[in-house]
Amino acid sequence: MKTSLIALGLLAALPFAASATDGLSYNYVEGGYVNTDAKGGDADGWKVKGSVAVHPNFHVFGDYSTQETDTFKNDVDQWRLGVGYNYGVAPNTDLLARVAYQRFDLQHAPTLNGYSAEVGVRTAFTPMIEGYALAGYEDYNKKAGHNPDGEFYGRVGAAAKFNANWGVSGEVKLGKGGDKEWFVGPRFTW
Repeated sequence: MKTSLIALGLLAALPFAASATDGLSYNYVEGGYVNTDAKGGDADGWKVKGSVAVHPNFHVFGDYSTQETDTFKNDVDQWRLGVGYNYGVAPNTDLLARVAYQRFDLQHAPTLNGYSAEVGVRTAFTPMIEGYALAGYEDYNKKAGHNPDGEFYGRVGAAAKFNANWGVSGEVKLGKGGDKEWFVGPRFTW
């Protein structure tokens, strides 16, 4: 009975596991404004992102965004769900590797399913400022009449903390051909 209670307690604490690196938490949720500038048209809307540490070196993450294109007023919904590995290489710095399943749903067009993979670094410059830089590749399935090519991209971001739990986060994703997506909004960390 005691062993079962201990195991249940450890299982319940699993989502609140700490990062392997001091100053970096992989337990957060954030939401805010997102804007996409692309050669096919511009769009803006809102985005929600989050991450939960399931082990000192592993976390699950996800995000969802909905935007409206400027040109035709079409809705664009995107989401992804993935798992990441973080390895401390210095007291305040982690190497990251992440993979995700993702979905791109443009109104009046076929829904695309795909994947992404990213590698990079995340560091706490001070107790109140952190940043990250990732290089990634994403690809979607090919549909009749709609054949997007896979592409490499870069993602950089930072967070400024007001206290142990609250802060503001920003991110820019740069794709080939000058496409870019940026995000800014509040972050809650636990």
